[in-house]
Amino acid sequence: MITLKASKAVPARSSVVVRLLPTESLQSSGVPAAVLKRLTFSGGAGEVIATHTDAVEWLTLVGVGESESLMLDGIRAAAARAVRSVSAHTSAVLDLGPVLTHVGERLGTDRISQAAAEGALLGSYRFDRYKAADDKPVLTTLTIAGATRSGLTRGEIISDAVCFARDLVNEPGGVLTPAEFATRAKQRGTAAGLTVKVLGAKEIAKARLGGLLSVSRGSDQEPKFVTMTYTPPKATRSVALVGKGITFDSGGLSIKPADAMMTMKCDMGGAAAVIATMCALPALGCKVAVTSYTPMTDNMLGGDATRPGDVMTARNGKTVEILNTDAEGRLVLADALSLASESSPDAIVDLATLTGACMVALGDKFAGLMSNNEELAGELLGAAAGSGESFWRLPLPPEYRKLLDSPIADLKNIGGRYGGALTAGLFLQEFVGEGISWAHLDIAGPAFSEESEAEIHKGGTGFGVRTLLEWLI
Repeated sequence: MITLKASKAVPARSSVVVRLLPTESLQSSGVPAAVLKRLTFSGGAGEVIATHTDAVEWLTLVGVGESESLMLDGIRAAAARAVRSVSAHTSAVLDLGPVLTHVGERLGTDRISQAAAEGALLGSYRFDRYKAADDKPVLTTLTIAGATRSGLTRGEIISDAVCFARDLVNEPGGVLTPAEFATRAKQRGTAAGLTVKVLGAKEIAKARLGGLLSVSRGSDQEPKFVTMTYTPPKATRSVALVGKGITFDSGGLSIKPADAMMTMKCDMGGAAAVIATMCALPALGCKVAVTSYTPMTDNMLGGDATRPGDVMTARNGKTVEILNTDAEGRLVLADALSLASESSPDAIVDLATLTGACMVALGDKFAGLMSNNEELAGELLGAAAGSGESFWRLPLPPEYRKLLDSPIADLKNIGGRYGGALTAGLFLQEFVGEGISWAHLDIAGPAFSEESEAEIHKGGTGFGVRTLLEWLI
């Protein structure tokens, strides 16, 4: 990760400088107006040009658009574009001066510094563990002029958590097995000061986690169930986080087509986001007591794989007729939600790459949010807006609950042809304790990206970490 430094202004004799510019600050660019006109640079959001001046050997200008409409997500994206533009240099300066002049008072210098740090660090992320080494120079040090040290530190902690989640999602499913996933979670969590407990197959059976046992039947890999606990002194409230940890999803006997299986190493994106969030809480001084529940298994086609028509019993005693083994995420979440409810937290939030139906409805940039509590939904949507992640509220229509009725069990694991994201949410609601505020975040679309843009890189995105941390801190 790049080392970030804070300075009050651009250091003298800086040879590589990137300057963020609102459209009304072109006079602060350090480049003659005639040159800007020739290079067709107007300061519009996303515009990037590089040039030389008498004062700076390599000067890059990154437009952020009109200052009156500039928000933190625009600064974050611009900082990401900035570091990419100078990625071949070993050190550079990012100048926030013109931005601070126009929006510093409105957005706050600390928050602007944090957004710039996040953009720079997330924009420079690389997952190259399996690539041949090369000797190309890379950016290692970035001085951010105008930034506060406190804002940069917060941005560094959050970015480190997001990058950890990205690393987990980007690992091949044959590497990040449930056992390896649990090991990495325990190592990171213990180092962060959390209490971490890992259940193996025998403990999972003893705990009556029937959904997790059902999904894992077709696999040679032992399932795991990881609980992480963060308990600050004088905690103001208690929250449970639940994350789906399917380390590879073949679909089971309801097997996926080959093309649909290519990115299914990402089906543990919810658990990755939850675990990464937990590990950042101590460093950020979170005042909320948080416990996470992350079931881990792959969904395979072994000789004793769960068959369509089989019935499982979840932790809370409800029985489920399994008609589609590719709707497995909700089965492992049923156990985790039941277990989380037993401690009666003030709120439960689950994250899961749960349904293709949510992607059909919202595309691959928005996550779906469903909740039984208006206040909780509003808090999460507000946190998402502040963190630069996109959610859209979806309903939990009670009239659709009958679509989950089963003739032989308490409910079945799929609804009808339509409204698949909604019936999945209604299924999960059956396993949330009465009276507990709960929200379900279906991150199937934005958890994995097919392209790189601004702070997002192709592959695992770490989606959800920033929203959860914004909400909890």
